Amino acid sequence: MSILMFIVLGLVAGLLARAIMPGKQSMGLVATALLGMAGSFVGGLVASLISGQPLLSFHSSGIIGSVLGALAVMFLVGFAGRRGATRSYV
Repeated sequence: MSILMFIVLGLVAGLLARAIMPGKQSMGLVATALLGMAGSFVGGLVASLISGQPLLSFHSSGIIGSVLGALAVMFLVGFAGRRGATRSYV
């Protein structure tokens, strides 16, 4: 898969994850693309391990895994952000 296809798929997965996840996510287009690319890597890796297809091939389980991976990454980033905001260093 080419780098451009990975970026576009990451952007689409990030946009879908932001649409599915409840609440307000205050991030721009670049952060959404980076979130989607990280989720695409994680979800695509897990989906290829489950389906038994090659990692770099384009298949529907990889797309679904990319969106699920982006949701997981977004949840972890949101959870880490909330925990960091509640700490007091006084």
